[in-house]
Amino acid sequence: MNFRIVGKTLGLLAILTGITMGICWLYAYYLTVQPGARDIAPSASEALAWSAGISVGIGILLYLPGLGCKHEVLRREAMIIVGLSWIQVSALGMMPYYFCEPGLGFFDALFESVSGFTTTGSTVMSDIESFPKAILLWRSVSQWLGGIGILVVFVAVLSFLGVGSRSLVQQESSLNISDAGASRIRDVAFILLKVYLILTAVCFVGLVVLGMPVFESVCHAMCTIATGGFSPKNASIGHYQSLSIEMWIAIFMFLSSIGFMLYVFLLNKKWDRLKAEEEARYYLILVLVAVFAIALDLMFASTHFGYQKALRDGFFNVVSIGSTTGFGVSDYDKWPLFSKMLLMLMMLIGGCAGSTAGGIKMNRITLFLKTAQRELVRSFRPNQVFRIRLNGVTPDEKVFVTTSFFIALGFAISGAACVVVSLLEPQLNMISTIGCVFATLFNIGPGFDAVGPTHNFGFLSPATKVVLSFLMILGRLEFFALLVLFVPSLWKKY
Repeated sequence: MNFRIVGKTLGLLAILTGITMGICWLYAYYLTVQPGARDIAPSASEALAWSAGISVGIGILLYLPGLGCKHEVLRREAMIIVGLSWIQVSALGMMPYYFCEPGLGFFDALFESVSGFTTTGSTVMSDIESFPKAILLWRSVSQWLGGIGILVVFVAVLSFLGVGSRSLVQQESSLNISDAGASRIRDVAFILLKVYLILTAVCFVGLVVLGMPVFESVCHAMCTIATGGFSPKNASIGHYQSLSIEMWIAIFMFLSSIGFMLYVFLLNKKWDRLKAEEEARYYLILVLVAVFAIALDLMFASTHFGYQKALRDGFFNVVSIGSTTGFGVSDYDKWPLFSKMLLMLMMLIGGCAGSTAGGIKMNRITLFLKTAQRELVRSFRPNQVFRIRLNGVTPDEKVFVTTSFFIALGFAISGAACVVVSLLEPQLNMISTIGCVFATLFNIGPGFDAVGPTHNFGFLSPATKVVLSFLMILGRLEFFALLVLFVPSLWKKY
């Protein structure tokens, strides 16, 4: 194990985190020099300045021992870097919330930071609008960085990692980069970053044109493309009561829940890949079916008046929950049981592999169902030969095993986490407990009942917030890259 390269990489990531805090500090400073500014900018300016300085200082201390180290980032080191990096940025990212006025307590600040970087969107803030704008900007920036993956940005910006950058990108996200050669991984990272920036810019411009203030458009654009769901408004997107804003954001939530590698293929004019794309097609069908099913249920249950309102709320909430963004326009907790069960199903499935969305991912669901069909047929036709394909490719047999294991592990972790939360929070009912676990483990944001779309997680105990923070990172890294840190053999020397 080469700890110098691990420290060097973590140090550079800390410096990158400090630089992004510095950008938010510039905005805070700008607000302080505006005549008649009402924002609590001095507090935010000091909080962000201290946070940026501490982050850069820690980064330098970690970087210096590895200065001059030319060792490649191998698979085992990549696993350690990925797991530790998300813990590190979450710890650094909590400082602005802790230092500012009004601020958050230690465990609340940690929860908010983890929720931001993992693009979960769960919050402990009961009055979001009371916080300084610069802090709310940092809140959105953290989600934007977490959406694309801080390590994907890192690979795109820095070149010293060499071939080891492939291991980092593969362990950090569900991106399928098998079609990219080892020498082209940085090019792929740059294209991903370009697509991410373009989607963010177009979303921002559209929101401004539709009448949303510039600052709020910046925050919402970043959190929409990151499928994070943080909003600078207490009522989220429902604050604007605008059909055009809701539809515009819904379109970009859906686009961001499609695998970004598909956009890379399209930019490279590989049109055959679009024809072979199954995952995005199945996901679109699932979303449309869920929208119309919920709209019909809302009309027949008389919870909404007229099909237009039912279709509008059904469409936005299905896309918001299905993409694991978590923006709200209405309280779906008051919907009929059938609609809430469909939303819970969408929570579990999430978006497509390689997107900014959370959840199990559509590719795993598709492979699992195809594998189940194969095994059912084999039960009475054991000699029949099957060739399962996904997106025009036949995966290795180990992929089917890994997929089944991932889904089983996900439900096992969910069950264990529900038991732990029920012990820590005996006042919660079963629906609230399950909502806490699903909302955090699958990076959704709002849950049900006590943690529904009109509530927050602030009432939970510090111990519960630590557990849920762990679940958020666990879900963001899709279990393995974090759980592997607890395997003793990982830390042994070569």
